[in-house]
Amino acid sequence: MEPSGALQTFIDDVELVVGTTDDEHEITERVAELLSALLASGYRLPPEFTRPSEEHHVNYPLHIAPGSGWSLASVVWNAGQRTPVHGHETWGVVGIYSGAEREIRYIKPAESGGPLTPAGEHVWERGQVTVCCTTDDDVHAVAAVGDIPTVGIHVYGADIGTIERRLYDPATGAVRRFVSGWNTPAV
Repeated sequence: MEPSGALQTFIDDVELVVGTTDDEHEITERVAELLSALLASGYRLPPEFTRPSEEHHVNYPLHIAPGSGWSLASVVWNAGQRTPVHGHETWGVVGIYSGAEREIRYIKPAESGGPLTPAGEHVWERGQVTVCCTTDDDVHAVAAVGDIPTVGIHVYGADIGTIERRLYDPATGAVRRFVSGWNTPAV
């Protein structure tokens, strides 16, 4: 995808933020403000970046910064789909483009394992933005709620499609490693 207009301005603005500080809490706060403004502007994703899969949620890359310093994605869940409990290993900001998602957070476990401790849940709706993760607060599961697909615009502090991440068994705390990869939108 070749970004232009409002999306290119957003990318340029995020690049400025990422280039001026290493503090991920400051980065996520500033990126959340930029993403809120993008969603409020009426920006429209190309239709191929909003299509769900019947099998699983999909991650469409919108922009991967040179050197994989950060990435921008359209993440789409069909109605009723959910993720396993997972971490990101980086900071992240999510804005709901359409639909709604239920986020279930967990306290990041110690290396010793054991059942995960729930830390609350929230339903995010169209136009709302959240800091989904920082490296010190990074375990959750997400489910699409409602009768229509959920589309989120996600900004991460790494190339989220290529980094090794953690999947958690919430009952035992057991960890498996995975790489989510990227999906290619059907044109």
